[in-house]
Order: sequence, then C-alpha cells, then structure tokens
Amino acid sequence: MRIATWNINGLRARLDYLCLWLASRAPDVVGLQELKLEADAFPHERFAELGYRAVVHSEKSWNGVAVLSREPARIIGEGLPGQEHFGARLIDVDVAGLRFATVYCPNGKSLDHADYERKLIWFDALTAYVARHWKPDQPAVLCGDFNIAPASLDSWQGGKGDGSLFHTEAERRRFGALLDTGLVDLYRQRHPDGSDFSWWDYRGGAFHRGHGLRIDTLLATARVYGRLQDVVIDRDFRKKQDGLTASDHAPVYADLSHD
Repeated sequence: MRIATWNINGLRARLDYLCLWLASRAPDVVGLQELKLEADAFPHERFAELGYRAVVHSEKSWNGVAVLSREPARIIGEGLPGQEHFGARLIDVDVAGLRFATVYCPNGKSLDHADYERKLIWFDALTAYVARHWKPDQPAVLCGDFNIAPASLDSWQGGKGDGSLFHTEAERRRFGALLDTGLVDLYRQRHPDGSDFSWWDYRGGAFHRGHGLRIDTLLATARVYGRLQDVVIDRDFRKKQDGLTASDHAPVYADLSHD
C-alpha cells in the first residue's frame, strides 16, 4: 500500500502534472494541499479516469485540501474546529483501513506579522484535535505541508537558519507536541541522518543549488510505522516532466505492508 502527501501549489496549473505522477507512482491514498480552487471546480472526472475518487475541502483562490483514493473515503471532519477563519486547511477521513488526514498548515509570513502568532495558535488547535479525536493504537496518518523545518537537519541553512521563520523554537515545539500525541515522523525515523528536502523556492535557482527545506511530512501512529517498508521524497517530481512545470514542493510517499 502506498500513501502520499503533496502540496501541488494550484490544481488548475498542475492537473496534468499531477495525473502524470499518479500514473507513474500509482499511490493508493494521497493527501493534497493548496488546491486554490472552489470545490465545485474540482475535476473529479479526470481523476476517475485514473481510478481515483476524491473528497475535497476547499475555497476559491486560496488554501484547499483533498484526499484521492482508490477506495471510497468517508469524511470524518472538514476544517480545524475554531480555526475556520484561517481557511480550508484540514480534511480527515476513514479510508483503506486508515484514519487519514491531510493539512495545509499556515505559513506565518514573517516573525513580526500577526499571522505568525496565529500560526502557533493554529498548531495548538491541531494538536488538541488529534489528542482528542485520534487514538494512538489505531492505524492513522496525518500528512501535509507543515511549514516547519522540524530540526536544523531539515534546512539547507543548517543551524544558521535557527530562529528564522519555519526554524523558530516555538514552531518546533508545536511540531514536537504533535509527535507527543503518539505520531512518528516516517521519513526521519527511516532516515535519521537524511538531509533530503521537500520544498525549494522557485526563485534564485534554489532547487539546483540545494537550498531547500523539509516541511512536507507523513506522520503516523505506531500501527502504521510498524508496516513501513520505505519512505521517499520524490525529488524527480520537483523537476519539469514532459514540458510541464512542477510545484515548488516534491511529493512524499511511503510504502506500507498489508496490515
């Protein structure tokens, strides 16, 4: 079983590219972020041609999350309770024997912007949601764009980035609090010394210079981690494919044995 997460940075702009990846990698369940289109405009038919069903929580022009799956998914929750003003950023489903949620966490903009403090509050609400509604002994996955580099190893700047946006102690404490609910960072557990990144700015040749961050993550309970065979940051799909322009994020996928 293959599960994945991907911030596609605009579904309209990336639809052909996403379909190319689906045909190439054949995941079973995918969490998508940053759709940037309203639910009525979601191209269900295009994904159905590839054997996928979709559940969507989105809004016009901004944010938006979805789950694509080969088996039908049952929606458990849409939106983070108490944080609806921050947009369509969470969808939580039951699919393929998993509780599976995908999130597009706030960016924060800058340390002196009001959205930075709101980002921390949003993370507190996410941790409270997981702690209240998820059970550590169930097979569950929380995936998405977390907009936090969990440690210095997850940034091209290393320790020199510490204290800047995505690298602050307050943000990293929030990421740690999520793990404390009983979740495991699959990539970091499988690659304790790995320094692969999942996001590179479009500007300044960041991708080719290796100036990236690991901010896209698959978090899972022990029931899922025990099934882990491999986890991959799919760097090839941060490059142009067949003349199509990639997202600024790479997909991340994990292969699981059958339960």
